[in-house]
Amino acid sequence: MDLTTTAYGTWSGGRFMHFGETLSEERFIGCIETAYLAGIRTFVTSDVYGNGKADDLLGRALKGIDRSTYSLVGMIGHDFYEGQRQGARGYPRFTDPELRGPEGYVDFVRMAAGKELERCGADRFDLLMLHNPDELGYTSEAVWEAMAQAKTEGLTDRLGIAPGPANGFSLDLIGCFERFGEIIDWSMLILNPLEPWPVGLTLPACEKHGVKVITRVVDHGGVFHGDLTRPGHEFKSGDHRTYRPEGWVQHGMEKAEKMMPVAEKYGLTMLQFASIWNLSHPAVESVVPTFIQESGDDARPIEDKIREFAALPDVRLTPDEVDQVRAIGDNTGCMMLKGASKRHETSERPDEWPMREDLLELAGRYELGTDW
Repeated sequence: MDLTTTAYGTWSGGRFMHFGETLSEERFIGCIETAYLAGIRTFVTSDVYGNGKADDLLGRALKGIDRSTYSLVGMIGHDFYEGQRQGARGYPRFTDPELRGPEGYVDFVRMAAGKELERCGADRFDLLMLHNPDELGYTSEAVWEAMAQAKTEGLTDRLGIAPGPANGFSLDLIGCFERFGEIIDWSMLILNPLEPWPVGLTLPACEKHGVKVITRVVDHGGVFHGDLTRPGHEFKSGDHRTYRPEGWVQHGMEKAEKMMPVAEKYGLTMLQFASIWNLSHPAVESVVPTFIQESGDDARPIEDKIREFAALPDVRLTPDEVDQVRAIGDNTGCMMLKGASKRHETSERPDEWPMREDLLELAGRYELGTDW
């Protein structure tokens, strides 16, 4: 079963990614059950979330449900089995040369995928994605031979790549498609009407190479859920959104209000509108918001947000409407991008590295400029 238009990710609910309140295990499982009952049929998880705990909770939520009725997406890439957590940088990628060389990639992918499947209570993934790759993940034949071997061995029906954790990696991703596009079926990218850049640069290459796109952060940190402007709302300490620039919610709401006539034309809520805008791009075939239980007794229940999203109608915006919304939400140059960049002389972090000449040549061919 391929991915469906609507998807649910286990980073929702605050247990493994710090957005809003942290749900109890019971309510976390209940949200997944709510998603399934509401009609969502794709579920995405990563082994690094809670060092396997998210997989386990997803497996418990889906236990007893006919496996042929939903699509299961797993992600691997961080080595929390042998690697040591490096503070805010998290666990090292399995490609870290201090952990293993290329000769060990096949065994790691087989082991990591197999253990994640056990926790999910499944015998195969519909899609297995390389999660938050370092530079080797975008360029190494050995990495993608290991991923392909997992498919050959029946651990997954499809393969994909999920850049992150932050935004960027545009040239790296296109370069990866040019090298390994024949075996890459899906990519998970950050896109929403308030963040059309930089992923908009990558979508034509996805379309060219036949790579389908599932988009995350469609809710823009909760702005499109519509309950961040309640009187007295505050982000609790440690919420990831507290690291955003001051005033980002109000700024986002002001832009979103200018987009509302397009949403109203189609009878869409703002979350549905953001999702449909994403899906109106040719390469985008699935969307997966972050569902957040905001703080406060009067906060909207997370379950209501899940049901609202599950009721996504089958409509698309016109190309002119897509461009109109993109112009309103234009965020070009608003952040420091991850991946290859001219500002890096050395690779001091696993998600940042120096620009390469082959990527600048690629940027020229795709008319993406030289300011990287």
